[in-house]
Amino acid sequence: MAEQKQGWFQRLTGGLSRSSKAMTEQVAEIFRKPLDQAQLDALEEMLIEADLGPQAAGRIAQAFGEARFGKSASEQEVKEALAEAVARELVPRQGLFDPLSGPRPYIVLFIGVNGSGKTTTLGKIAADLTARGARVLVVAGDTFRAAAVEQLKVWADRSGADFMSRDTGADAAGLAFDAIQRARAEAYDVVLIDTAGRLQNKQGLMDELLKVIRVVKKIDPDAPHETLLVLDATVGRNALSQENLFGNQIGVSGIVMTKLDGTARGGVLVPVAQASDSPIKLIGVGEGIDDLQPFDARAFSRSLVGLDA
Repeated sequence: MAEQKQGWFQRLTGGLSRSSKAMTEQVAEIFRKPLDQAQLDALEEMLIEADLGPQAAGRIAQAFGEARFGKSASEQEVKEALAEAVARELVPRQGLFDPLSGPRPYIVLFIGVNGSGKTTTLGKIAADLTARGARVLVVAGDTFRAAAVEQLKVWADRSGADFMSRDTGADAAGLAFDAIQRARAEAYDVVLIDTAGRLQNKQGLMDELLKVIRVVKKIDPDAPHETLLVLDATVGRNALSQENLFGNQIGVSGIVMTKLDGTARGGVLVPVAQASDSPIKLIGVGEGIDDLQPFDARAFSRSLVGLDA
């Protein structure tokens, strides 16, 4: 288990290398001399450019000023302090995704815009759950995109999960209803429901998602037991507007941040975490099944500034 965790940390650090490289170069430049107000201002600007957001950037720069004003420090010391400051912002926003600890069948709804990594995230979770011995039903609720259905079927087959879909354009809520009825009758442990994510008509999408949730609640008032919002880190601060859109209208129990390996602004996870009423539960740094893992605030913070475990 320790080796597996170390391997994930190395992948996380590698995935965030674009973010940490940009940050490390600027940190080294800022702290070439004892810390003064000009350097604090430069630090705050650098953190904002890394998409940590103005509020978090201001708090972190202030903390540096209080602890280190007028002092010199090595690059390692500065990075350690910076990692700890980022961790303090994120630890309260860390959440747990554990579908095998809840009721059976445990219903998980995946929401987010097209291209966010939603379908792939669902597939990776299915693979993890079946590897742990769970009976999983994967439901292709994005009935408007044939490609999404085909992609999800590949993931279901690969993971050994069962699969349900309907013809293109079919009613997603009706499919969700039938899937949960089947899951109850056939003693499935977990039901993973994909949904549409097209934003050309925002209210149309929201109405469809709300209908799915209403239908699910007719079978189980407590369901969906988890509604995961999948966000793409490469869109930067646009992820904040997506969180606001889905969070306000649908309700979100947890956030999954994907594609952290594809951006130099991995710090966007910080303002997203702080803007949301929901915790960060999973993060992804690659295409492999093992590249989606539970969110660990301290490990993420150290990787973000280029530190080892």
